[in-house]
Amino acid sequence: MKVADFEAAFTSLKGVFRPCAKRLAVKTDTPTEYKLVTKSPSPFPQHEGHPLEFGWVKIGKAYVSFHLMPLHMAGHTISPELMKRMQGKTCFNFTSDPGPEALAELKRLTETALNGWSEKKWL
Repeated sequence: MKVADFEAAFTSLKGVFRPCAKRLAVKTDTPTEYKLVTKSPSPFPQHEGHPLEFGWVKIGKAYVSFHLMPLHMAGHTISPELMKRMQGKTCFNFTSDPGPEALAELKRLTETALNGWSEKKWL
């Protein structure tokens, strides 16, 4: 695991979220973490008026993680190749640049999730 590999993965994965920043709020934007949240307070009482976390990418010790919280709330079709990288219900782990196929699928999932939250008026 090289630092350069993690940085390349982080840059590519951050690029998946970058188009969403117009409709969401950027909560964190550092060299090791990029996090998007809703601009509006959560409609759920347990969130006590705080925004919903939509997704983030973060460099950790063993991998770069890509979290997409809407995956937890609704069924999405995920390819077997991307499922191999899945940790839990909303996270995918990478140790190097994900490659064009994985990035395209993550972009599709992210766009679908963003549109779904928009339809529910959660943004």
